[in-house]
Amino acid sequence: MNNRVRLVLLSFLMLFVELSLIRWLGSDVFYLSYFSNFVLLGSFLGIGIGFLRANSRFALFSYAPLALAALVGFVLRFPVEIDRSGNDLIFFGGGMTPSGLPSWIILPLIFLAVALVMSMIAEGVARTFVNFQPLEAYRLDIMGSLLGIVTFSLLSFLSAPPLGWGLVVSAVFLVLLLPRPPVAAVVCIVVLLGFLQWESSRPGVVWSPYYKIKLINLTYGPGDDVVMLTVNSVPHQSIETVKGRRTREPIYFRPYVLAQNSHADVLIVGAGNGTDAAIALDAGAQHVDAVEIDPRIYSIGKSLNPNHPYSDPRVTVHVTDARAFMEQNHQKYDLVLFALPDSITLIPGQSALRLESYLFTAEAMQTAKGHLKPDGVFAQYNYYRDQWLLDRYGTMLQNTYGHAPCVESIGSGGSRFALLAESTNPAAVQCSTPWAPTAAFAKDAVTDNHPFPYLRYPEIPPNYLQTLALVLIASLIAVRLTTGSLRQMSSYADLFAMGAAFLLLETKNVVQFALLFGTTWTVNALVFGGILVAVLAAVEVTRRAKVPRMEVLYVLLFAALGVAWLVPPEMLLKLDLIPRFFAAIAVAFGPIFIANLIFADRYKQVGSSTIAFGANLLGAMVGGVLEYTSLIVGYRSLLLVVAALYVAALVLERRQRAGVAGGRTATGVVS
Repeated sequence: MNNRVRLVLLSFLMLFVELSLIRWLGSDVFYLSYFSNFVLLGSFLGIGIGFLRANSRFALFSYAPLALAALVGFVLRFPVEIDRSGNDLIFFGGGMTPSGLPSWIILPLIFLAVALVMSMIAEGVARTFVNFQPLEAYRLDIMGSLLGIVTFSLLSFLSAPPLGWGLVVSAVFLVLLLPRPPVAAVVCIVVLLGFLQWESSRPGVVWSPYYKIKLINLTYGPGDDVVMLTVNSVPHQSIETVKGRRTREPIYFRPYVLAQNSHADVLIVGAGNGTDAAIALDAGAQHVDAVEIDPRIYSIGKSLNPNHPYSDPRVTVHVTDARAFMEQNHQKYDLVLFALPDSITLIPGQSALRLESYLFTAEAMQTAKGHLKPDGVFAQYNYYRDQWLLDRYGTMLQNTYGHAPCVESIGSGGSRFALLAESTNPAAVQCSTPWAPTAAFAKDAVTDNHPFPYLRYPEIPPNYLQTLALVLIASLIAVRLTTGSLRQMSSYADLFAMGAAFLLLETKNVVQFALLFGTTWTVNALVFGGILVAVLAAVEVTRRAKVPRMEVLYVLLFAALGVAWLVPPEMLLKLDLIPRFFAAIAVAFGPIFIANLIFADRYKQVGSSTIAFGANLLGAMVGGVLEYTSLIVGYRSLLLVVAALYVAALVLERRQRAGVAGGRTATGVVS
C-alpha cells in the first residue's frame, strides 16, 4: 500500500476510534456521562506514548484489535448503571446509587485501557510518520483526521449503533494489516464485532446521536401502560396518556392552573417524547412550539405516544437546541415552559458543559422573558435533590422579573419535585406560596461565561481533583516505563506548551459555538471539522509560502487572542444569524490559524517528527486537565491561560534556538 494512503488511513482510524470510545463508553459507564473528557485524556496519553515508541523494536499495532476487544468486553461485562427510576439527577453525582464497580476501580481501569488501545494504534501511525518530512506527515495526519470527523458525523446522522462504528474500525484494521493479517488479530476483530452486535441488538435499545436509549414497558393497570425511557443507563422520561400522568403526577398540570391568561400560545423547552405537548393541548393550547434536541427521542414519541401530540396540526416540532431556538426566534407566548430539559450527558470531549447548561444562565432567563406576551408566564419544573439548587433558580427568576417567583413542590429530599412560575405581571400568576431563600442559598451567579448551574460553588470538586492528580501521576509513570528517559522530549518543551494551549483554545471555541449556535451534535461536529480545516490551511500556507518570522507570528497570535477577549460571545449574540456566523468564525478561527502557522513553522524544523509530535500530544493531555479551571474562573478566562502557555512556548523556543546555536544537537545532547 502506498505510504501516503496508509498514513491517511491510520490517522483516520486513530481519530475514529477515539471518537467512538468517547461516545460509547459514556453510554454504559454512568460516571463517564459526567466526565467525558476522561476518555479524551486517556486517548492523548496513549497517542503520545505511541509516537514516542515509534522506533521501538517490538511493534504493537497488530495487537490493537486484541486490546480494543478486551476493553469492549470488560465494559459490557461490568457496566455502571443507575438502579432507581425517576429523573432526580444532579451534576457531580451527589447521592447517586449506581450499580457495578465503584468509580475508584473502573475509572482508572478504563483510563489505562483507553491509553493502551490508543498507544498501539498511534504506534502504527508513528512508524509510517517517519517516512515523510515532518510537515508532510502532519498534513497527511490532518487529512485522515478530517476524514474521520466526516465519517463519524455521517454515522451520527444515521443514528448508527455501535456495530456500525465497529464495522468501520474492523474494515480499516483489516486493510491496514494486509496482505497477511495475523490470525490472532482477525479472531479479535471477529470477537469485537460479536460484542458490538450483541450491544446493538438488545431488545428495546435504540441509539441517537447523544444516547443509548432503552425502552422499558410497564403496566399500572388495565389500559394504563407506560413506556419508560432510560438514556445512557439512567431513567429519563416516560411515555403515557394524559390521564395517567394526571393521576400519578398532577403537578405537571399546575402551570396551566397558575397562569391566569388563556395560554393559547405555548413554548415547551425539552419537549421529549411529547407528553408535555399533549398536556398543553389538553389544557386548551391553540398552538405549541415543541423544542427537543434529540431527533431519536422525538421520533420515538411520534410513534409511541398514545396521545399523538406530534401528529396534531396545533403542534410545531423544532429538533434543535432550545437556547439557539430562543435566540433566533422572535415569537411571543402566553406560556414558556422549561419541562425537565435535563440531558444526562456532556458535550463530547468537554469537561463540564452539559447540553442544557446554557438554558439555566442569567442571560438565558432574560431571553426567555423576552418571549413572553405582556401577561405571559414563565414556568420550569424539575426534580431537585438539594434545596440550594431550587434556591439558585428562585434567585435567578427573582433577579430577572424583579419579584419572587411562585413555588409548588411535592415530596422531600432526593424525591422533591418543584415548580417555579413567574411573570412580568405578578397578577398573571395565581400564587399561594411565594419562593423564599433558605440558609442553604447558593449565591454564585450562573452566567454564559460560567454555565454550571449544578455546581454549588466555583470550584473543582475534591473527587475531580483527586482523579486528575491520579491521572497525571499515572501518565508520568506510564510515559517513563514505556518510552524510557523523558529527556528525549526536552528539546520540544515548547511544542508541549503549544499542545496544552491549543487544547484549551479548542475547548473555548467549542463552548463558544455551542452558545452562539446550539449544543447539538451537528454544531459540535462542524466546529471540530472547522478546526481541522483551519489547521490544514495553516500547514498548506507554511508549505507553499514564506511565513513571517516566529516573533511576528506570536505578535499576531496575541493580538488575535486580545480580540477574542474583547469580543465576548454575548456581544455576538446580539447579531443576526448570518453576521453572527461570520463574526464567530473570524474571532474563533483567527487564533487557531495563526497558532498553527507557528506550530507548522516550528514542526518542519524538528529533528524527530515522532518525538516532537508525541510531546505535543502529551501537552494536549495536560491542557485537558487545565480545562477544569473553567469551573472556577469561567470559559473566557481560559484565554488568559492560553496566552500564558504561548508565552511559555515562545520563551522555551528561544532558549532551544539559543542552545542549538551554542552547539547543542536537535536532541538536546552536547555533540
